[in-house]
Amino acid sequence: MGYKVAVVGATGNVGREMLNILAERQFPADEVHALASRKSIGVEVSYGDKTLKCKDLETFDFSKVDFCVMSAGSSVSTEWSPKIGATGCIVIDNSSCWRYDPEVPLIVPEVNAHVLTEYMANNKRKNIIANPNCSTAQMVVALKPLHDAATIKRVVVATYQSVSGAGKEGLDELWNQTKGIFVTDAPEPKKFTKQIAFNVIPHIDVFMDSGDTKEEWKMMAETKKILDPKIKVTATCVRVPVFVGHSEAINIEFEKPLSAEEARELLREAPGCMVVDKRENGGYVTPVECVGDYATFISRIRDDQTIENGLNMWVVSDNLRKGAALNAVQIAEAIINRGLMKKAA
Repeated sequence: MGYKVAVVGATGNVGREMLNILAERQFPADEVHALASRKSIGVEVSYGDKTLKCKDLETFDFSKVDFCVMSAGSSVSTEWSPKIGATGCIVIDNSSCWRYDPEVPLIVPEVNAHVLTEYMANNKRKNIIANPNCSTAQMVVALKPLHDAATIKRVVVATYQSVSGAGKEGLDELWNQTKGIFVTDAPEPKKFTKQIAFNVIPHIDVFMDSGDTKEEWKMMAETKKILDPKIKVTATCVRVPVFVGHSEAINIEFEKPLSAEEARELLREAPGCMVVDKRENGGYVTPVECVGDYATFISRIRDDQTIENGLNMWVVSDNLRKGAALNAVQIAEAIINRGLMKKAA
């Protein structure tokens, strides 16, 4: 007998990707249910070579499923995750709603899957597990093996984030503006604050009193919760005219010496990491090459000559996959593989 899985938000970019990944990875599911809001009842979505019709979130019986992977936004998660968790179903939520709740683990399986063991042993748990922000997920996968080896003191990161991180509206806006510019239609910003086609926008999410955006704050707070509260993080998050795939230029300062060559070898052996780092034309990965892949790609690993024990590197990943859907599925896999869940009756 396999597990029973519900995907909430199945008609969105990430929801569809969750269904793709469940099928691709041959997740041990006997039943997969696609759920959405009432207006999407009956909409068909793909699950491997099958087609599923969306069911209504509000009338679905979650007591009969083991996992609910949710990508329906914070407002839906705020209302529904506690209700679903109360039925005994494990909710893996992709929104920002529960990430900073001290009673909810924030998990990237390659980095802190061990946290799940203690959480699943707690009989008073909320049955909610949070997925991190897409830009944080790929960064901590790359930082983890280096932190274990030399202890990271400080991270300075600039992100180059694709429009798919803003959902279907973001994808449509880049597509329509790019076409429009070539046929002399003036690009009109709607989803983004400025023209995104042929431009970059140093503004993702809302501004905070500190001057940071919420996206920049998320990277700091989530890295501390997932990896180590002692690490100092400062970020500048930028939206770029790329459809899928987030890139990051990361500068790291360590407590102990760690050469670029040592870092390269550690990352080659690390789970979830793929090193493509040749000092020649094209000897690095760009977002175009990472689309559809599970890995976090790491290139341009080099010593920072301006500080003691410093490194620079370039990190690229498919934000709809490792940054969202893949990570959620991997959390469910980690629970199963560690023997932390009995199958539904």
